[in-house]
Amino acid sequence: MTFFDPETEDLDIPAIRRHAVRLAKAGLVGLITMGSNGEAVHLTRAERATVTRETRSALDEAGFTNVPVIAGASENSIRGTIELCKEVAEAGGEYTLILPPSYYRGAVGNDESIYEYFTAVADGSPIPIIMYNYPGAVAGIDMDSDLIIRISQHPNIVGTKFTCANTGKLTRVATALGAITPASPLAPAQRAAPSVSKPDAKHQYVAFGGIADFTLQTLISGGSAILAGGANVMPRLCVRVFNLWSEGRLTEAIEAQQQLSAADWVLTKSAIPGTKSAIQSYYGYGGYPRRPLARLSEAQAKEVADKIKSAMDVELSLKDVA
Repeated sequence: MTFFDPETEDLDIPAIRRHAVRLAKAGLVGLITMGSNGEAVHLTRAERATVTRETRSALDEAGFTNVPVIAGASENSIRGTIELCKEVAEAGGEYTLILPPSYYRGAVGNDESIYEYFTAVADGSPIPIIMYNYPGAVAGIDMDSDLIIRISQHPNIVGTKFTCANTGKLTRVATALGAITPASPLAPAQRAAPSVSKPDAKHQYVAFGGIADFTLQTLISGGSAILAGGANVMPRLCVRVFNLWSEGRLTEAIEAQQQLSAADWVLTKSAIPGTKSAIQSYYGYGGYPRRPLARLSEAQAKEVADKIKSAMDVELSLKDVA
């Protein structure tokens, strides 16, 4: 997330740095800047670069040099998106997260235009690309598994974030591309060979669940991990679900996922203002979104905090990994 001074709405750099280190200590193995929860659409290009640079710097100074930064870099033109990818790389981002173009939806919302967009951007980007399938942010454009698999044959496209929450789609893509998935006694002893070959790929494909609400379901489906807004508030609980699955402790993993899903739904409904309010309530920083997003009232903030208390009791009882 991106944090602001409550009076001036300037970037709150200390809070941004503190947040990055807190998440890494909790066990998150990668962080996103300039995603949906990061309010990228409210920031100038210079501010976007600053957030990514400060996040990378804070992680490095805290000893988390191995934790990659993934930065959103979506524009509606191919040229503009490539420029943003270059700026992400210069700011220290190792990967970039990109939505399909949508402003001229009638003209560019078809499979061929989306294919051309991603492959052209991948040709010009100095860093690997993770596609971002989030219909709610792009006028309802929802890439199907066939299109995602086709685009993903480009060697510089290394993953997809499924905020569409379609586990069937995630399963098909993960299986076809041989996505990284954590070892678990609960997983098949042998996975089917990928049906799509990527001989020039920069590394093995990653298939991310896009919401904490289906962390366990992502892993069961052969996915890699999650990139989720709820992890800003409950990173240890997200890590716990992952670890319980990896250890073969399914009953406990289901219980942890139920706690996570209940709280994540509260955050989803209250959106960015509610997520920031929850961080403020439980961690002492967070503040407010930039206008025109509204600030929660004291009563609304208390309601969010109260509704996630059960999950937060678990979260705060867990220890940092690092």
